[in-house]
Amino acid sequence: MISRTWLLALWPLSFAAGAVSRTTSLDGIYALAKRRVPAHAESFSFSLSTGEADSFVVSDVPGGIHVECTTVSACARGFYTYLTQYGCTDIWWTGSRLGQLPPDLPKVGTPIKGQAIVPYRYHFNTVTFSYTTPFWNFDQWELELDWLALRGVNLPLAWNGYEYILIETFREVGLSDADIFSFLSGPAFQSWNRFGNIQGSWGGDLPVTWVDDQFQLQKQILQRMVELGMTPVLPSFTGFVPRALSSLYPNASIVNGSQWEGFPTALTNDSFLEPFDPLFTTIQTSFISKQREAYGNVSHIYALDQYNENDPFSGDPAYLANVTAGTFASLRAADPDAVWLMQGWLFFSSAAFWTNERIEAYLGGVPGNDSMIILDLYSEAQPQWNRTSSYYGKQWVWCELHGYGGNIGMEGDLDALTQNPIAALHAPGSSMKGVGLTMEGQEGNELVYDILLDQAWSSAPLNLSSYVDQWVARRYNVRRLPKSALDAWRTLATTVYSNKDSGTQAAIKSIYELAPALTGMTNRTGHHPTAIPYDTNSTVLVAAKALLEARSENPLLATIPEFAYDVVDVTRQLLSNRFIDHYNVLVATYNSNATAPRNVAAAAGPLLALLDDLDELLATNEHFLLSNWIADAKRWTHGADRAAYARLLEYNARNQITLWGPDGEINDYASKAWAGLVRTYYKPRWEAFVEYLAQTKEAGAAYDAHVVSAKMIAIGQQWSNGTWGTGKGEGWGTRGDTSAVAARLVEKWA
Repeated sequence: MISRTWLLALWPLSFAAGAVSRTTSLDGIYALAKRRVPAHAESFSFSLSTGEADSFVVSDVPGGIHVECTTVSACARGFYTYLTQYGCTDIWWTGSRLGQLPPDLPKVGTPIKGQAIVPYRYHFNTVTFSYTTPFWNFDQWELELDWLALRGVNLPLAWNGYEYILIETFREVGLSDADIFSFLSGPAFQSWNRFGNIQGSWGGDLPVTWVDDQFQLQKQILQRMVELGMTPVLPSFTGFVPRALSSLYPNASIVNGSQWEGFPTALTNDSFLEPFDPLFTTIQTSFISKQREAYGNVSHIYALDQYNENDPFSGDPAYLANVTAGTFASLRAADPDAVWLMQGWLFFSSAAFWTNERIEAYLGGVPGNDSMIILDLYSEAQPQWNRTSSYYGKQWVWCELHGYGGNIGMEGDLDALTQNPIAALHAPGSSMKGVGLTMEGQEGNELVYDILLDQAWSSAPLNLSSYVDQWVARRYNVRRLPKSALDAWRTLATTVYSNKDSGTQAAIKSIYELAPALTGMTNRTGHHPTAIPYDTNSTVLVAAKALLEARSENPLLATIPEFAYDVVDVTRQLLSNRFIDHYNVLVATYNSNATAPRNVAAAAGPLLALLDDLDELLATNEHFLLSNWIADAKRWTHGADRAAYARLLEYNARNQITLWGPDGEINDYASKAWAGLVRTYYKPRWEAFVEYLAQTKEAGAAYDAHVVSAKMIAIGQQWSNGTWGTGKGEGWGTRGDTSAVAARLVEKWA
């Protein structure tokens, strides 16, 4: 046991990124050690020393391991470096395996030194709070925050509880609860209300109980973030307001935003209070003061996005500069040390509007370069920093977007994630200050997220071959790891995760998740591509067979949760790709002039059988269950009318992953490869599609895409209003043996 009495004194710290918190208490790191390595917690000690950059030194001391660091965040990263490099353990989204350290801790020998190459290591997209975390409780957040801290993240976004502060602020300026709650969106759609894309709810008003519970959860989250040496990025008042504010303040400068994604006017065209109006500063000051009173003085960095897929009222450069000048002035009026953080997605998604002249004017309205942090949201495929002269000197973060809507199609470019941040950092005139993850949904493809956060601690591009081998060895922490397990990931890393096709980067959606149609399903590129940029037989099939071979060589692998997850995920991708082959056969059969209705049914047979097999595969693993998503949502139910609350929460959960709107406005955007969803939603849609094709052949009628679309929306509306557990086969847990099911299906569909 190591006594803390000899630890180095805590020195005052100076740092370049002044807005980042530098707590000098190491209690959070000691608590982290007790949570994750309880049997060895007393063998680790930590101390803070002086230094500008985030750095650490890990060394042997009598009785254990010592981590000396310049920041609490660096201490967490140093601790993680030892656990992974010497303990061969790790913490994953599927759970922590850090407690599996050897009984006798390995010696370090020559001290390990590490230093971050950037002051900011950022995490989260605003929409991640709706696609992944909307129904999380603190136990789930605890794993997430430990995962972040250990990987060295020090700047996470923290959106929970926003509505509580906003409601109090709106009440203060005279808005009624009816005005306010008719403006706020449902629990699974709050991100886009925060962005000013939508207003109101199509599933019932946001419950006060939900608002209160999320506020209490935010207190726990923020406390833990600070304990772990992270600076939370807090919300602020963005300018989007209920329409009734115009009546209360008829002289205020309030304009309507644009329509978003085809939503009806009642649910979009949000009212926007222009930041140069004095009322904006009044509301901003009220909001931030209430937030500080609720949470303490935990951060000076504020998230504020005004034009996410919503163009400004005017494109005049002077107007745009006035907007940002007023916005920043309001932040500084509320907090003299405020730093504005914004997503740079708008400069790509609305590139036709955001010319360089307009971007420069918009950013130029904010004085000083350290007063803003811009997330270059899609750096891995569509960087904007290089066309904007490094955002005209403002601080910015190199980000990986990925995972549209929580899509888990296997895809990535490891070369881009290791080489491009280094190149951007050293580009002439670069003002890059961070590396971050801005995935829309945090599911699947864990390798590509790990490697980017690790690259933030290496001044040279990581060696991919050795990195992947070490990553797999930690992930499948068994003695006698079969070479076939390494071979599986070597194959994936050099093919599936070496995607140079700009048209299919960030996510690949499986076509069975899309509303069936006769055209436009396959070979799509751009946003939500369906084109497969590799040969399935030489990549995913090879990897699936190799993983199953590894399991045969060492049966202990079947007990490793991450191995079981990967077997399901790789086999899932194989079946998803095979579905395209059978869909193409169906389309070709239908388009043949000689086709009879029975030929259509015969061609559809393998396609429908594959969906049954896919659902069976997914049902073997807890991380691929629709029932978990619904259970997490309904877990928040309490209060007087629990039944009505449960219905609202389940409707939100169901509608988001299917129709995404009352009438399918963003149909299938957040589709998921989940057992239950495949069986009760995707398969019935494809059955209805096949039935329609056969009927048109029988009647000699032409195919009508509008009829098919209407059928699919009707199925979606009925499904969205369902209640899980009331239908045939709607279970709550896993069923079947992963290895046995996967082995049979790989052989069947190979």
